[in-house]
Amino acid sequence: MFKALILSAAALLSTAAAAGPVNVNTADAQTLAAELNGVGPVIAQRIVAHREANGPYSEPTQLTQVRGVGSKTLEKNAEFILLK
Repeated sequence: MFKALILSAAALLSTAAAAGPVNVNTADAQTLAAELNGVGPVIAQRIVAHREANGPYSEPTQLTQVRGVGSKTLEKNAEFILLK
């Protein structure tokens, strides 16, 4: 029983940290928060607000203009960030 509980917890944790491909120009804040590592609901909403105020992102590095998104967050998600 205890072993099954530990395995279930490990599976949940591994999926919670898994990022997936996401188009930062079309995704809503909930999707960004779910798919990008190190991006929670507040930063995800900032990404959307920045996009709405400044137009679509043309380079992934533009995400660092959003408060709370630094180079480490960008590096962790580089392979998952889609622009089109």
